Amino acid sequence: MRPKNAATVMIIRRDAKKPRVLMGKRHGGHSFMPDRWVFPGGRIDRADYRAPFATDLRADVGGLFDRYLPAGRGRALALAAVRETWEEAGLLLAQPGQAKASGPWKDFVEQGFLADLDAMDVIARAITPPAVGKRFDTWFLTADAERLTSLERQPDCGELEEIDWVDFDDAMSLPLPAVTRMMIKEAVERVKDPSRPKLFLRYKDKGMRPVSL
Repeated sequence: MRPKNAATVMIIRRDAKKPRVLMGKRHGGHSFMPDRWVFPGGRIDRADYRAPFATDLRADVGGLFDRYLPAGRGRALALAAVRETWEEAGLLLAQPGQAKASGPWKDFVEQGFLADLDAMDVIARAITPPAVGKRFDTWFLTADAERLTSLERQPDCGELEEIDWVDFDDAMSLPLPAVTRMMIKEAVERVKDPSRPKLFLRYKDKGMRPVSL
């Protein structure tokens, strides 16, 4: 099965003694990763290709996407991550702005904000193994919580049953997908060394083999 493009974002708060990351628990009725704690994210929607934005991707981030993806898909992935954060967690990674939008972006822009893509960085890319029923080619992004319009979220959190800011140590004790656990470990290492190479995790020789993007 051909992997579907998806993106997820690790939004990190640094206003306490330990950094905390935004996570949510998936509903137990989902066929994919039920009851697991994840970062907000999901598949690209067609509307993500034409959604308005306040700031574009940084040159280094856009350049990295362009090395691996058709033109425009990297921006659509980042917009998908922003949209899913709004739909799943009720938080806006955005700046004030006015525009017209339809479909899944209509409610977002009606808040008086447009997506802040400049806030995004890439931490890794991972492709689900062939044996898994649902396959995704997922880009893991990071953003600082200071770029959110507010830390107060809307009450309707969509697919995520519980939402919390969790420090990295506590996050490791939650029921996590294997790749999410790897991303938390990678985030900890990147706090120590921001210059670490960005990872590409793909299934090879009966296991996930990390290489540099």
